Amino acid sequence: MYLDLVPEACLLGGAVTCLLGGSFLPRQRQWVARAVATVALLASLVAALVAGVPGRTTFDGSYALDAGTTAARVLAAAVTLLVLALGSRELAGDRRESETCALLLLAALGVVVLAGASDLLVLAVGFLLASVPVYGLIGLDRRRVSTEAAVRTYLLGALAGIVLLLGVTLLTALAGGSTYRELADRLPAAPAAAVAVGVLAVVLGLLFEAGAVPLHPWVPDAVQGARTTVAAFLTTVPKVGALLALTRLVEVAPPAVPVRPVVAGLAAASLLLGTFAAFGQHDLRRLLGWSTVSQVGFLLLPVAAAGRSSTALGSLVVYLAGYAVTTLSLFAVLAALPGQRTLTDVRGSARAHPWLSAVVVLGLLGTAGTPPTAVFLGKLLTFTAAWEAGLAWLVVVAAAATVASLFYLLRWLAVVLPWAGGAGAAGAGARPGRWASGTAAVCAAGVLVVGVGGGAVLDWGPALVR
Repeated sequence: MYLDLVPEACLLGGAVTCLLGGSFLPRQRQWVARAVATVALLASLVAALVAGVPGRTTFDGSYALDAGTTAARVLAAAVTLLVLALGSRELAGDRRESETCALLLLAALGVVVLAGASDLLVLAVGFLLASVPVYGLIGLDRRRVSTEAAVRTYLLGALAGIVLLLGVTLLTALAGGSTYRELADRLPAAPAAAVAVGVLAVVLGLLFEAGAVPLHPWVPDAVQGARTTVAAFLTTVPKVGALLALTRLVEVAPPAVPVRPVVAGLAAASLLLGTFAAFGQHDLRRLLGWSTVSQVGFLLLPVAAAGRSSTALGSLVVYLAGYAVTTLSLFAVLAALPGQRTLTDVRGSARAHPWLSAVVVLGLLGTAGTPPTAVFLGKLLTFTAAWEAGLAWLVVVAAAATVASLFYLLRWLAVVLPWAGGAGAAGAGARPGRWASGTAAVCAAGVLVVGVGGGAVLDWGPALVR
């Protein structure tokens, strides 16, 4: 039974080793903690791939070992590895390098536990483990803007945690148990109004972790205030656990509870608010923060279709993978050229850094959903799943948001091109970070690879399309 949790154990062991080892390492050797974190992530990734998709539960039905958990294990480890790679120059020599690595591993572990939870109590533990390290990561920079972002994130996260725990307590009391099997069997006989309050409370808590409306205000602040490494992590990895956990919850909710219409409505709100709020942004990180809120809206389409479309889970996994590599490609460029923070800074940057600018162009086109990029495939599959589930109106809203997003994405793309004028970008004479540049290239390749071959995920075992 304990061997079922080898991928999670690798993350936990790496986090504890980084935390304890960093206390004894001299400051000039803190890079050892990053090496330990890399090994732990690689071991977790390999263990997840070797374990495959068992298609069962363990620990008395409280933890699922299925396609969703396997996808979370693979994505959390792989994306965190890319985050460490793009942040190598930023982390190297930092006084808190070991603490940063430990918190990244703990947050990734929380994401995996959140995704695999098949029990409300395990879900609550996963939520706390995934969110609490993020508060510390945002505030590690010790700048005023970082501290403010950390406090805002903490306060909103504390509220979300209280709401989630309230829902967990109420549903457990109504069902007389906390496993999802017990919820599915007993909640239909419980008072519908009380069940609805409990389910929607848990949904709201998970929406904070995903960065969706109405608990979204922390996202642009955190992305702008945190270091590039942390911003790249918190815009990608936490969404994996939150959205997969939401999918499980939607599937076990009684038919009398209007959880799908609520998720669909919040998806539309996230799409529209995130898109239109990004229009006036001049800071690149804040622009990406609002774009993240919009992308969560797209990712909520298959969640709203869960149980009513055979491809809901598969389309969600494809979109999560495509969104992750696309977003990381843009953050990798920002990490390689830390002087580029605003649209003015990147004006004409293609003259000074043509290859990195090519990655930016691909990343922006990918974010917009231009074929044959990964996000295009993700949108195609999620739109199909939502349409099959009878959510045609939501597909129309998502398509309109896609067209509208071209405005702020093309603003960035237009100023990067060599004929845009300007001095050729801030820090044009600075040498781009080697690891960040390499990560940008890898992510750019991933944008095309997932876009062309991501559909094969739908054939990855029968459990993935159910």
